[in-house]
Amino acid sequence: MKTTKAVFFDWVGTLSHPKPDRHESVYRAARELGLELPLNKLLKGILRADIVVPEGAPLCWHEKAHPEPFIRWWEVLLAEAGARLSRSEMLAITGVIGQHTVNLNWVLYEDVIPTIKQLRHRELILGLISSHYLGRAGLDPFLDVVITAESAGVDKPDPKIFLTAVKKAGVSAAEALYIGDQYERDVVGARKAGMRAILIDRHDLFPDITDCPRIVNLDQVMTYL
Repeated sequence: MKTTKAVFFDWVGTLSHPKPDRHESVYRAARELGLELPLNKLLKGILRADIVVPEGAPLCWHEKAHPEPFIRWWEVLLAEAGARLSRSEMLAITGVIGQHTVNLNWVLYEDVIPTIKQLRHRELILGLISSHYLGRAGLDPFLDVVITAESAGVDKPDPKIFLTAVKKAGVSAAEALYIGDQYERDVVGARKAGMRAILIDRHDLFPDITDCPRIVNLDQVMTYL
């Protein structure tokens, strides 16, 4: 087994989630507009939509954004949830969620700090590679390296964002492990950069992914160091 000197993480869905969580935010935003969506079917739809059209997630919304990625995101979600909305309703809910984004309360999953402390005990370099990171939820003291799409000049799955992180950490790509919750953006991107990668599937929604390690709790990462 290759020696692991650094462990990098994705942010949303891997280490943190907004409170209320994304499916609850979508449900509440729809209700603000007098629309009903099936709460118990939204989470899987959101996770699927985030994989297929990540640039269309409501968290990416701003007033000058082109509407089509958001429409495509909604179409994936609604197909999974078995629900229907008009284009105008999709965009209206997106706008409500986008306006609330700046005030989101980000929280760490319960397994994050215990796992981070175990990794620290092993004297590993710890880092974050994410499209965005707002420095919330109290993770900063544990991170040696933080690379975002803005600081790297590219976003995942471009290998450059991963290579920028390992260079800053002072390790080779082969000595680094990456954990993320999106197969194409996280696993495929990290592998193209020469890193090993693990898919974290916290809700056990993607058992069909078998060509990489798949874990449902972060503490399982210790097995792959």
